[in-house]
Amino acid sequence: MRQSQVQKASSGRGNPVLIAIGANLPSAMNTTPLGACQAAAAAIGADENMTLIARSAWYETAPVPASDQPWYVNGVVALHTTLAPDRLMAVLHDIEARFGRTRRTRNEARAMDLDMLAYGRMVAAPPSWPVLPHPRLCQRLFVLLPLRDVAPRWCHPVDGRSIDQLIEGLAPEQGIRRLDGDPDDPVKA
Repeated sequence: MRQSQVQKASSGRGNPVLIAIGANLPSAMNTTPLGACQAAAAAIGADENMTLIARSAWYETAPVPASDQPWYVNGVVALHTTLAPDRLMAVLHDIEARFGRTRRTRNEARAMDLDMLAYGRMVAAPPSWPVLPHPRLCQRLFVLLPLRDVAPRWCHPVDGRSIDQLIEGLAPEQGIRRLDGDPDDPVKA
């Protein structure tokens, strides 16, 4: 993939596409949620239509909304792509399916969850699909902390708030801790 194609497709301003990765159940391909998240990041980076440019540290996080589910492992990757947002979401759903993701109810435990947080500075409201930026990213510390790892200067394209302002605006009860022992966190590709 040529660099000029990547920059043009990812927003025209060089802003990356940001993808959240999460799991709290064993997957069809790995025995642990952390292993599944690491393998999903590798699968994204191996796709010929995507160039992985950074990966956050991995975080262990309480379910949101609060429930008796197991804690999640979460992270964020930044990439460039030539795929349009809807095609990229289809690829992400295919990767989820390979890891055993089934969609039954909202906020259920899952073997893999890949969410497009932002596609450069693009804004797309319903009925567009996908909605960009992700409509709930500002409410979730498990998204914002790893997002800050890969894009510390990122600002919300609608309201202009910085990543630090978004984090400061959250209630403190969201449980999150950085996982130790990840030799590659955060990673710049």
